Amino acid sequence: MSTFENAALDQAREQSLAQTTMLENLIPQTVSYNTAGHLLILGAEDQIRLAAAQLDGMASRTLLATEAVSSQDEAHLERVMAAAEATESLPAFYSRELTIKGFLGQFQVFIREPEGISQIELAPGAVRRPHYDLILDLGQQPAISLELLPPGYFHVGDDADKLADALAQLPELVGQFDKPRYVKINSDICAHHSSGVDGCTRCLNVCPADAIESVEGMIQIDPYQCHGAGSCASACPTGAISYDQPTPSVLRDYLKRLLTRYLELSDQRPVVLLHDQTAGEAALKAMQQLPGQVLPVALEEVAVAGIDSWFAALAWGARQVLVLTTEMTPPTLLALVEKEQALAQSLLSAVGTEADRIALIRSDDLAQLAAQVAQSGQWPALPVAAFPNDLAKRDTLFNALDHINGACAASTEALALAGVPYGQIQVDTDKCTLCMSCTSLCPTGALLDGGDSPALKFQEQPCVQCGLCERACPEKAITLSSRVLLDRDARQAVTVLKEEEPFECITCGKPFATKAVIEKMTTALAGHSAFAGDALQRLKMCEDCRVKDMFTDILNDPEKQLRV
Repeated sequence: MSTFENAALDQAREQSLAQTTMLENLIPQTVSYNTAGHLLILGAEDQIRLAAAQLDGMASRTLLATEAVSSQDEAHLERVMAAAEATESLPAFYSRELTIKGFLGQFQVFIREPEGISQIELAPGAVRRPHYDLILDLGQQPAISLELLPPGYFHVGDDADKLADALAQLPELVGQFDKPRYVKINSDICAHHSSGVDGCTRCLNVCPADAIESVEGMIQIDPYQCHGAGSCASACPTGAISYDQPTPSVLRDYLKRLLTRYLELSDQRPVVLLHDQTAGEAALKAMQQLPGQVLPVALEEVAVAGIDSWFAALAWGARQVLVLTTEMTPPTLLALVEKEQALAQSLLSAVGTEADRIALIRSDDLAQLAAQVAQSGQWPALPVAAFPNDLAKRDTLFNALDHINGACAASTEALALAGVPYGQIQVDTDKCTLCMSCTSLCPTGALLDGGDSPALKFQEQPCVQCGLCERACPEKAITLSSRVLLDRDARQAVTVLKEEEPFECITCGKPFATKAVIEKMTTALAGHSAFAGDALQRLKMCEDCRVKDMFTDILNDPEKQLRV
């Protein structure tokens, strides 16, 4: 490619980025941390004394020795002795067993004293406070085992640079600090739990900050612990958990406008490069030159844009979507993104296009970015789709997938893929009684009743394989079958899984149940005393006729009137 062509592409990129802005909520929902500067310092006894001596401006300092002295060097010990004299009035404790809960301004610390049996809470006894505001952890291993540590907790170990940074930050962390509520939950479409039945759990094991849990059947996200990784929103199959800054529709609107503008300015298809605003941003800035065909899109974290946004970008004009990960990407988040990428590449291969149109790239491999871009430049251009950016999550994915499929292989294959939140259900028609327990629990409307006639219907596209229907079925007649059906018409069609002739009331003739249900009830209750004699026939009556028959029976029997 000539120098002139490269310059033109660079200009197209810069103009596209400059002329396209991501719409932001000017009044975002936030949470507030309040701290007064009460600090707990834990770790080796010598190290905590040295650190405490440099933090005499804190509201209070408590020392907790969890390890033995780290060095016997004479000069080091002399510095420790001087620090010990300066901090001798501070409350000090020793314990190798401790538990820490909370976040900035709200840390609870429990220790077990030597030879102690029960745990004691440290802050109330040490500083007459219900909690600590800040924690400086100098231990070799962090006392909190999370990939993303809570705000206000600094684990520095023996890293001198991290210690210097923490010593500079801690005195500044006094007052009120606000941060966004990164995600929101729409419980109406959540497939986790309904009517005592457990369903989808995809979000529960993907949070690197352990900020998400199930409480009495409801998914709850602790906004104080949440770091905005976005993995829960990416994992959620229904869109019940969605990112709020930006919202899914805002992000897709930005991608669509950015791609549209680039295509207006250039005769080449761009590569969208998704990266986080911290380590990813720094890695890109360290590059001498970013290829002109690459459109970088900064996100709070790379998982904020999920598989639906990846496919939408391809459908709206990108020739490739690259997701940049770094050494700072939490392992849990990385595993989720890799799993989603594997699914995306399986789908792309199945519809007859290059699997690497969606790929991951590590910051260590950015030197090969130009070669990757040059390779994707040889691929045939996909036609640009026109579907809107404000569709629901699954509708966005399937619109983009169907568009690419239609432009390539036009496949009608059903891809059997284990564990994906797409697929069908199979019903044992011999067992099913059309009780409709499944339809009442289905959070997405994939299962439907027959309206005026006894029937169970199903539409595959909305099915998230949550398992609520399978677990709720009293007859164990339902089986899940995960897959991705590429035949759009078949996937969107409403099919009848089972239907029966209705049972008509023996009194008025109104249909009110199925024959199978009535036969099962009459057989099961034939020997029950409450249905002795003609009373069993009431099971064959509609609700109105059953009540009338009961009152008629009472009116014609004086003894029953007395019992009433």
